[in-house]
Amino acid sequence: MNAAEELTGLLSGTARVVVIARKDVNLKSLAGENDLVVLKMAEGSLAAGGRGGGFGERRVVMVAHFRYVNGSCEKRFETTDEKRVAEFEIPYHVARMPLTLSDGAEAMGYGVVDEDVVKEMLSKMTTASSA
Repeated sequence: MNAAEELTGLLSGTARVVVIARKDVNLKSLAGENDLVVLKMAEGSLAAGGRGGGFGERRVVMVAHFRYVNGSCEKRFETTDEKRVAEFEIPYHVARMPLTLSDGAEAMGYGVVDEDVVKEMLSKMTTASSA
């Protein structure tokens, strides 16, 4: 499975994931440049639990970084290590957002388009991987 297929699977699958991206997510064209940080959350209660965005438990269990540039997609980072994953928190301003999948279908996911948050998370990946 290539990186674009893996990313599509994460975004359209049953797992609860949050996507933080520099730009709107369009996996059909993969046009331009975009960095996507995918945070997979722990399975469990779907109750809101008083948290914003309709999420109950906000514990992250997997972090991945995908980058696409002009039609080419690659996975640059992934970890499920508890110590490394604990560095990443789901932003409180996450909302429902449309995601264009590789087959052109539009799916509604949770995420945020915020270049500053992406930069912060990429910095944590660099720091964590060199520790």
